[in-house]
Amino acid sequence: MDLKEVMAVNLRRMRHDRDMTQEELADRAGLSTRYVGAIERADVSASVTILGKIAEALDVEPGALLKAVPASPR
Repeated sequence: MDLKEVMAVNLRRMRHDRDMTQEELADRAGLSTRYVGAIERADVSASVTILGKIAEALDVEPGALLKAVPASPR
């Protein structure tokens, strides 16, 4: 999994954990809802500036969005 996909998975999980919509996250981060959706689909790579804005909006450290979570055993 590349970093774009890692960030997409983490972003979606963290946003859902906070019962936040893409629109709410986009508003808090000063981004468009369309761009947040593209990041969550791993369609685009977010710059470090955008990573920082999203982390601040989610109240997490930026590195948390890039940390790969081991797959669960099946």
